[in-house]
Amino acid sequence: MLVVISPAKRLDMNVVSDQSDTLPAFQGAANDLAEYSRKLSPKDLQKLMGISENLARLNAERFASFAPASTNENAKQAALIFAGDTYAGLEAGSLDAEQMDWAQDHLRILSGLYGLLRPRDLIQPYRLEMGSRLKTSRGKNLYEYWGDRLALALNETGEDTLINCASVEYFGAVDLDALNLRVITPVFMEEKAGTLKIVSFFAKKARGAMARFMIERRITDPEGLKDFDTGGYRYNAGMSDGDRWVFLRDYPET
Repeated sequence: MLVVISPAKRLDMNVVSDQSDTLPAFQGAANDLAEYSRKLSPKDLQKLMGISENLARLNAERFASFAPASTNENAKQAALIFAGDTYAGLEAGSLDAEQMDWAQDHLRILSGLYGLLRPRDLIQPYRLEMGSRLKTSRGKNLYEYWGDRLALALNETGEDTLINCASVEYFGAVDLDALNLRVITPVFMEEKAGTLKIVSFFAKKARGAMARFMIERRITDPEGLKDFDTGGYRYNAGMSDGDRWVFLRDYPET
């Protein structure tokens, strides 16, 4: 069983790790996309990504200095460098070596630049959302660039079930027609005064927390995920439909 999560826009370049590193499977593709991106001016990147001038300049500098190989000098481990809401739930920095070993086999991070990452894969700082309309020789956007390659790579893991804890934007890069795995998508909802809704911040954190729950318990049977209770969530069989599994909790009081 595999679990996939999205990357984060915010990066923590100060993380350190004494655990062994690995290299991305799609480093060549990342180099290719970085080459396309470095041809764009900061103004072009600002328009492409919908970001501020300062962020556009920062990312132009990142692409300009992007190296063909990731090393301990220019890169950090993927599960540690990302610092968004999902990663607040995952808390990868507190996983011990044995847990990270297990995560290396069962957790994948979808990435616009790197395609598919394992937790210990060394990556250089970047920003390139999967939904970006970056034109390449393979098409007009990153979905066309990646095509069926991510699905085929997931097939090659030999697993039979995929827990989709990624966003719609990122999971959209997985060609379901080419994917041979069963896909289960957890949905995290909040209830307040009888009203049910998905709150993005909470849902993102819960996706990371579910990935951690799976890692800590070394869950290989998807039924084991129905015991997920981090943050007060509970599996709701009545609201679930097929492989869309709903987890509900009371809206947290602040």
